Amino acid sequence: MTDLYHEARKRQKELEKLESTLKARLAKAPPGKIHVFMNGKYVMYYLRNSSSERTGTYISVHDEPKIRTYLQKSYDEKLLKLVQSELLRLKPLLSEEKDGRTQIQDLYSSFPEKARKFLKPADFPDDTYIRLWLARPYQAKEISASPHSFTSLNGDHVRSKSELNIANALFHLKVPYKYECPLTLSGGIVIYPDFTVLNVKNRKILYWEHRGMMEDREYAAQSVERVKEYEKNGMFPGDNLILTEETLRHPLGTEEISHVIRHYLLSG
Repeated sequence: MTDLYHEARKRQKELEKLESTLKARLAKAPPGKIHVFMNGKYVMYYLRNSSSERTGTYISVHDEPKIRTYLQKSYDEKLLKLVQSELLRLKPLLSEEKDGRTQIQDLYSSFPEKARKFLKPADFPDDTYIRLWLARPYQAKEISASPHSFTSLNGDHVRSKSELNIANALFHLKVPYKYECPLTLSGGIVIYPDFTVLNVKNRKILYWEHRGMMEDREYAAQSVERVKEYEKNGMFPGDNLILTEETLRHPLGTEEISHVIRHYLLSG
């Protein structure tokens, strides 16, 4: 059920973006409509400036820019109607999701707190899900407080200023995360992603690697190998693996961090 709603929300966003693009393009289109019909094996084009015109003004087949412009306008108008029609069909489904999913989540909360430990719920309310996810213990890589480490607003000791900025941005935007939480790959290999993060809306765990010294050839080569290990284990950039990188000349900015978080972790 949740996957269906997730795909519906994703499709809604795609359609809304397309709708906006089409409206902007049509607002700039010239007046009039193209009329196309076959005359034997030839295609003929006429421009009609009003609906009362029966034929219109002939457009030479050699006037490709005008034909292209008006054909695109015709296509965009028809596509816009289809897009808006699909958005209307999605609306009731997404309205149902809010009521249906909330009821399923609230069902767990309706039981006495001490009785909940005996349940295996299908879904939790967001705050419960976050609390339980964060409560799972893990042993991070050892890092001591020192002049070379940084302490985040969440109390984590991190290894670089950029990691500090990422941790603080996650904290400000209320995105649950774990710093250097161990991840076991195939073959028993254990790695420590910089951040293990949770998209609460989608109940999806992602891994965030920040590559901070990409001008260093050896470091860059190791980073490439690391990504290949992720991919062998079904984690891909742009899906459940987030990659940010910087060099001395091109540092990671706080605005970029915010965009990444909103794209991957706060969208439905």
